[in-house]
Amino acid sequence: MSALSRYLARLSDQRALSANTIDAYRRDLSQFFDHCDQLGVGDPVEVDRRIARRYLAFLDGLGYSRPTISRKASSIRAFYNDAVLRGHAPVNPFDGVSTPKLQKPLPHALPARSMSAAIEAIDTSDPLGLRDKAIVETLYATGLRISELASLRVRDIAGRDTVTVKGKGGKFRTVPLGRPARVALQRYLSDGRPHLVADDSDQSLWVGVRGGPMGSRSLRRSVSKRLATFPHAIRHSFATHLLEGGADLRTVQDLLGHTDLATTQIYTAVTRKHLRGMYDQSHPRA
Repeated sequence: MSALSRYLARLSDQRALSANTIDAYRRDLSQFFDHCDQLGVGDPVEVDRRIARRYLAFLDGLGYSRPTISRKASSIRAFYNDAVLRGHAPVNPFDGVSTPKLQKPLPHALPARSMSAAIEAIDTSDPLGLRDKAIVETLYATGLRISELASLRVRDIAGRDTVTVKGKGGKFRTVPLGRPARVALQRYLSDGRPHLVADDSDQSLWVGVRGGPMGSRSLRRSVSKRLATFPHAIRHSFATHLLEGGADLRTVQDLLGHTDLATTQIYTAVTRKHLRGMYDQSHPRA
């Protein structure tokens, strides 16, 4: 049995990976070792860093995408990590070999009009509709992470025009609640939640169909059902629309609970795209 076959067998037996994942490893590694054979290197132990670099360049020349090259390199690196761990190879030739940097996709923000129209389209004729509109309005008004939204208690919201949450790193922040969010929350608390909650002593703000508190997964499902998107897209929309409306970057950083301003600056690329579109539409010599 070859070194590759033994490695794949261990992946299957010890890590219980799916057949599709094993096949992906087999394809990536077989392609690499076939390339090594063509270079006259038949023993995996003989592969050095120069060959590793040449292989990544070879894949790039074949037109593979950056994510695909990174995945293939990860498969090979994992094989050699296993070989080094077992004493079958002295070093991992892919250690220190840089893979193509993946371009970080820009956050997807819904247009402001689309966001408002989607919220207004939520049917509030029953308790679930009242709840879901309050969920979406609160997300859009505050830019909370879904875990932060799930942690809210009734006392955090009732009669308030701000909401204070504990974010990443245990840091607290206070975010204003706009009037539409306050109205939606009040309607939910008075006409929706009492019809859903199974135990009046439970002070979790969001209540599911069985009367218990909603976790992050249930909240994601509700948002997806109503808006056909994910809660994080609403957080992106919150930040983007603030910047497009003239808010400064530091303010948006504080509202989002970002420790590093560089994390918030990704939204400036989104707003530059918006400004470019407005320029192209408006300038006579655009």
